[in-house]
Amino acid sequence: MTVLPARRGASALPLVGLVVVLLALIPLGYVVYAVLAMGPADLHALLWRPRVGELLRNTLLLMLATVALTVLLGLGCAFLVCRTDLRLRGWWHGLLAAPLAVPAFVNSYGWVSLTNDVQSYLGTVLVVSLSYYPLVYLPVTGALVSLEAAPEEVARSLGRGRTAAFFSAALPRLLPAVLGGALLVGLHVLAEFGALQLLNYDTFTTAIYGQYQSSFASDAGTALSGVLVVLCILLLTVELLGRGSRRVDRVGKGTGRRPEPIRLGWRTVPVLGLLTGLTVLALGVPLYSLAHWLRVGSSTAFPVDELTSALASTVGLALGGAALTMAMAMPLAWLVVRRRGVVSTVLERAAYTANSLPGIVVALALVTVSIRYAPSVYQTVPVLLLAYAILFLPRALVSVRSSLEQAPPLLDDVARSLGLSAWRTFLRVTVRLVAPGVGAGLALVFLAVSTELTATLLLSPIGTTTLATEFWSNSSSVRYGAAAPYAVLLVLAAVPATVMLSRQVRPERTA
Repeated sequence: MTVLPARRGASALPLVGLVVVLLALIPLGYVVYAVLAMGPADLHALLWRPRVGELLRNTLLLMLATVALTVLLGLGCAFLVCRTDLRLRGWWHGLLAAPLAVPAFVNSYGWVSLTNDVQSYLGTVLVVSLSYYPLVYLPVTGALVSLEAAPEEVARSLGRGRTAAFFSAALPRLLPAVLGGALLVGLHVLAEFGALQLLNYDTFTTAIYGQYQSSFASDAGTALSGVLVVLCILLLTVELLGRGSRRVDRVGKGTGRRPEPIRLGWRTVPVLGLLTGLTVLALGVPLYSLAHWLRVGSSTAFPVDELTSALASTVGLALGGAALTMAMAMPLAWLVVRRRGVVSTVLERAAYTANSLPGIVVALALVTVSIRYAPSVYQTVPVLLLAYAILFLPRALVSVRSSLEQAPPLLDDVARSLGLSAWRTFLRVTVRLVAPGVGAGLALVFLAVSTELTATLLLSPIGTTTLATEFWSNSSSVRYGAAAPYAVLLVLAAVPATVMLSRQVRPERTA
């Protein structure tokens, strides 16, 4: 009988995971230290104001409505594409995933530059949801294409109808993907700045930005950041309770029969109408707006040197940020999935909290730390890349964790029993199993970094410009024509990563 090597202590990855979390907690530590330094009386005076109550109401209402609408859109569209006989499903899949290539603030620019009617609560919910619903659609589609028919058939053999069988046998296996997507959407809404500023909808993020603009080291801004952290922790707790302790891993990709597609019949026309309407709102409006301002904008110009320089900086920083973020996410995801426990769960949740902080707070924390303890790295590319990694670690974590949860530990044990060391097992077995999640995480982080704004403005080396910063500079000055070329390049730079994401979960696999 072969004795499997002990798992505990066999790898340095847990220690690496701890270091990753400590790095991710730098901004949170900065906020906590600043809040404690204020004292209870000052903190009470800063937070116990009608303005804070208004911001709290706005933020919660926006987050709840956006998460609900994106889950409805993402889950509904994924079901239509993967589980019905919808024709041209590959094309629809590409169109439904394509809004990922349009940054939220570019989408808002498209709407606001055409009509001011979206500068309201309902308009903000609509525009933000149109930007973020692919964060739910893609993981749910990936989960649906891997589901086999057997569990639902067993449920139906026990007397349940088709709908009841789906809800009882299939939906629980989709829950991690739904919750992961919803968590990403919620965190993005908490941290969103550019889109909400253009839509003239005040939340904690826009208020914090205003506070820091009026005074660089604002106590009020730091106190508001503390409230944002509390909201993030509540969101993470809800997601954790919803996820529970269920496991969904299995051996291999599965060769079982796929469920029979549901025939749409007379519902084909309404379904096509809904999908077409969604595509027009999410893609048609911003693309039409860009074309419109390129054609008629009085400030429209095509400075080739500036555009080329901004494009090169954007792509270079996005690639570097994605690589560093994934390198930090891998050991942490492994720790959370393979060493389940209270400590690993707390570490994972702590890493998520940084994502709720606005980019400006993360940037200010790194500015403070670097000036005090390592002045030689202030306003250098490594610090900027670290800021990206802290901000977008959850995107990589969600992707890698989903793949790792479906990679059974049994395969690691088999590799170890054959004589491979823990590190070689990780490289030769685990990494290959999570390769799709790694690719998805890299693409998601690339998209996020290429559109990041506030941290880039504060931490980038002097003279560095990106497409996002140049677009923001022009659009905030209402020079829509001058902003349009940068927005077009932003969309074009995001297209390869979006295509990569959509191809990883091609619904054709269900046919």
